[in-house]
Amino acid sequence: MILPKVRDPRFITIRRGGTLTDEDHHLLALWAASCAEHVLPLFESERPDDPRPREAIEHARAWVRGEVPMMQARAAGGHAMGAARDLRGAARHAAYAAGQAGAVAHVAAHDLGAAAYAIKAARAAAPAAEAEAAGRRECRWQRDQLPDTIRELVLDDQRLRNDICWSVFDC
Repeated sequence: MILPKVRDPRFITIRRGGTLTDEDHHLLALWAASCAEHVLPLFESERPDDPRPREAIEHARAWVRGEVPMMQARAAGGHAMGAARDLRGAARHAAYAAGQAGAVAHVAAHDLGAAAYAIKAARAAAPAAEAEAAGRRECRWQRDQLPDTIRELVLDDQRLRNDICWSVFDC
């Protein structure tokens, strides 16, 4: 479970009673897509003929550009998560990261899911003795990708949800 029991209004769009602007929602989706894409090779090396995770990332970006509706991006995210079902380790986590990125169009708070699963993928791909360090490097890389306008929002959310996101944001 990566979503809090009580939704944070900062991740609910203004038109739905929260405080999130469409612009910031789009930035969250683009950041989540970048996080997922960064580890996507871990999935594609195991399942090169399965396009679902890459398509979810592409749909997230297409949603931001206004080229696909939210439901289509969300559905692509669900298909990416389906690609993960029979996998283990890094490939599974990378597919889940892509699925979470696709779901950001529907629920902005899925951005941390994409990031958290990407960190889990990086950890799983590393030798056991280096897994924690690999996760911290991935976490720092992700933070370096954050646009300034959403940086504090995401960092605060990481602090608040770190416990339900497997404590991967301790970097």
